[in-house]
Amino acid sequence: MAKHSAGWWVPLQKRWLLALLIMLSISTVIAFFIRAAFDPCDHHLELAEKRANSVPQISAKPSPLSFMKSKLVLLVSHELSLSARGCQGMVHCMAVILPPVASYWGVYFAPSCQLLDGPGGQSNKLTGWGGPLLLMELAFLLRGVGTEVYWMTIQKPSEEDEVIYSLEHKMLDRGVQVVSAKGQEAVGMALKADLVVLNTAVAGKWLDAVLKEAVPGVLPKVLWWIHEMRGHYFKPDYVKHLPFVAGVMIDSHVTAEYWRNRTRERLRIKMPETYVVHLGNSKELMEAAEDSIAKRVLREHVRESLGVRNEDLLFAIINTSRVCRTTAALSVVDMIFIYLDHVFHVERGQDLFLRSFYESLELIKGKKLQVPSMHAVIVGSDMNAQTKFESEIRNFVAQKKIQDRVHFVNKTLTVAPYLAAIDVLVQNSQDFYEPFPHLFFTQARGECFGRITIEAMAFQLPVLGTAAGGTTEIVVNETTGLLHPAGKEGITPLAKNIVKLATHVERRLTMGKRGYERVKDMFLEEHMAERIATVLREVLQKSKSHSH
Repeated sequence: MAKHSAGWWVPLQKRWLLALLIMLSISTVIAFFIRAAFDPCDHHLELAEKRANSVPQISAKPSPLSFMKSKLVLLVSHELSLSARGCQGMVHCMAVILPPVASYWGVYFAPSCQLLDGPGGQSNKLTGWGGPLLLMELAFLLRGVGTEVYWMTIQKPSEEDEVIYSLEHKMLDRGVQVVSAKGQEAVGMALKADLVVLNTAVAGKWLDAVLKEAVPGVLPKVLWWIHEMRGHYFKPDYVKHLPFVAGVMIDSHVTAEYWRNRTRERLRIKMPETYVVHLGNSKELMEAAEDSIAKRVLREHVRESLGVRNEDLLFAIINTSRVCRTTAALSVVDMIFIYLDHVFHVERGQDLFLRSFYESLELIKGKKLQVPSMHAVIVGSDMNAQTKFESEIRNFVAQKKIQDRVHFVNKTLTVAPYLAAIDVLVQNSQDFYEPFPHLFFTQARGECFGRITIEAMAFQLPVLGTAAGGTTEIVVNETTGLLHPAGKEGITPLAKNIVKLATHVERRLTMGKRGYERVKDMFLEEHMAERIATVLREVLQKSKSHSH
């Protein structure tokens, strides 16, 4: 009997010990989450920067920009205001909402400045694909190889701006010197620099306004980085010095051709040597996109916040498990098509997307197709805005009685959690000109490049994009996504493409995987650095030969 009791007690004791260890582990994790939720943002930013700074040290491959060591480069940005409406309010930490993955995902969010929301629902659009932050990325790449980098911001608010203050200090922390864009200090720095990078077409105003008679001495070492495709940038005050700079760097071939044609036809000037440099995803973003555990946590959290139940969702491009909700008639999965954008504006095609989405629902209903239950989400809506456009699209949703399927997201911490949560990216950028009344326009040019597209592809998402602009250089039609015409002509084709992906799970998955492979082959930070290095070598050589 005693032996029997002892034999019974040993496994029981082991089970109690195991249970105790599990409880202690859970308590430790909960304590960590609570602490992460209340830690100040700077802690996570510092952690992110330490991790980001440690990356080059473990890389065996030398940077293609190594030849820039000890060179003096002046970066001139038109502004450092990262929202059309200005950035107001305190920046929130990812850890406040998503503590389980913040300490890791902060590696991507913090260096890219992808911290979006202020209190009261105000959207602070510090997006990683804005012109100023692209220039900041270049600054950090150059600092990583020992380049002496100086930064000037031409247009700054008269009152101190907290976001600009924060970004400038982040640059200072990384060794980028922030100097005034006015006065003799600016002139002296421009004359002293080995290379001057003007960022955006509007920055051209700075040349005459500040440099004055020193302009001829600076132009031969100017590399002009242009991202715009809109017609109103073709003004002599902005671009009259274009023919005389060392070179122009543009994000896509389509945009480069557009600039060549417009400068010749409208201004009768010839573009200088023009280089096309496609952008690339950072190492940190790729690490985040490849972390399946973190993505699953984000996916569940975001979908819960949208009111889309996890148990209703069967499909996931990010290879999560499928959970089926069965009714008497069929299995239903909530599939989310999200249109991601950061400026809620007619140029971005939200209205056209919603019309296509409604038409796709009608097609499915008319053909009695058994497809997933679909939701449309628009990230970047300003719920506090009282614009006519905002009211019109919300009225459209109400009139069509699809409020339960359309979600307007105002308070968005960052883009990556939504990329982890969605199934299809709709890149419906239009960038119209020659407007007609109401919502429809003519001659859409699309996106200059569309960095959100390569970021979505890194998350293995198929892309439904406009067959215009830089999107055509990223998305391979029928392989990594489906393209549709820009403008109102694209409403029905986009609707049909939505139905195609809604009815073919394997096609969505295959497109997502091929998109990821394309990113790995063409659109990484290392690819971007190699392309920029080629440009800088040629521009420096031209500048050197001109000085002799």
